[in-house]
Amino acid sequence: MLSKTVEIATPGTRLSVAHRQLVIERPDHPRATLPIEDIGVIIVDDVRATYTQAVFLDLLEAGATVMVTGRDHLPAGMMLPLDAHHVQTERHLAQIAAGEPAKKRIWQALIRAKITLQGKVLLQFNGEDCGLTPMSRRVRSGDPDNLEAQAAQRYWPRLFGPSFRRDRAAEGVNALLNYGYAVVRAATARAIVASGLIPSLGVFHRNRGNPFCLADDLLEPYRPFVDWRVKLMCDAVGEAVPSLDHRPNRAALLSVFNETVVVDTRKMPLLLAIQTGAVSLCRALTGEAKPLALPEGLPVEAPPEEKEGAD
Repeated sequence: MLSKTVEIATPGTRLSVAHRQLVIERPDHPRATLPIEDIGVIIVDDVRATYTQAVFLDLLEAGATVMVTGRDHLPAGMMLPLDAHHVQTERHLAQIAAGEPAKKRIWQALIRAKITLQGKVLLQFNGEDCGLTPMSRRVRSGDPDNLEAQAAQRYWPRLFGPSFRRDRAAEGVNALLNYGYAVVRAATARAIVASGLIPSLGVFHRNRGNPFCLADDLLEPYRPFVDWRVKLMCDAVGEAVPSLDHRPNRAALLSVFNETVVVDTRKMPLLLAIQTGAVSLCRALTGEAKPLALPEGLPVEAPPEEKEGAD
């Protein structure tokens, strides 16, 4: 069963656990429960929230990721399970032993997929990919030509206007992107740990202060899905920019996990695609020569049975 992404945002919420159920108590709301095993990522966006210790222990034991946000609604911290796979030590050793040629080929595949999807985003909204599709084919092992940056220079002004600058500290569209990337990063980190890899040992990202370098590597081809969703949200309101303070806007960003994408000719929710990508990354880092399993395009219509089961 596909794990759920849960946001807790009602001020004054109390979280506890009873009989393997997450108990959610909110002022002026009926008491709610949710099976611990159904939760993949839980985002607590309430500075007044209180917890019992069992909440963290049981969620981590079940393999869930716990994310807490600050007053600006952006993630401030994250907890991941440490014991998540039965052959974890074996895979850790293989990951450490992976050579630079393998890492460079993995980075090539990730950036090629990212630029390809950026081109598809532009094609949907602008009617042309602005040359990003042929650019993606020129990405070499390790991306020594830094085509990722060259693609970004074409991509951002054509997606959000010539005056737009990608700035992590800015408000407006940038704040929406920051939130979307952060929650997808949490799901990516969870998938990497669940596949038995060390999240701090990246194939490209190597910041010694970053405990999620490998998650940031794998995140790259999933960023365009956040861009796509933010662009849809902005187009829906015209000249105004959706506010991150408005809870339905955060919910709209979280719902990107339920979008159906195609991976290796199979349709699956984006959250499952991230997990599939992490498994394929594990295989690549531990010696298998199979290509990475990454999304092949923007979201498509879900099969009827998938729509009925969507959260």
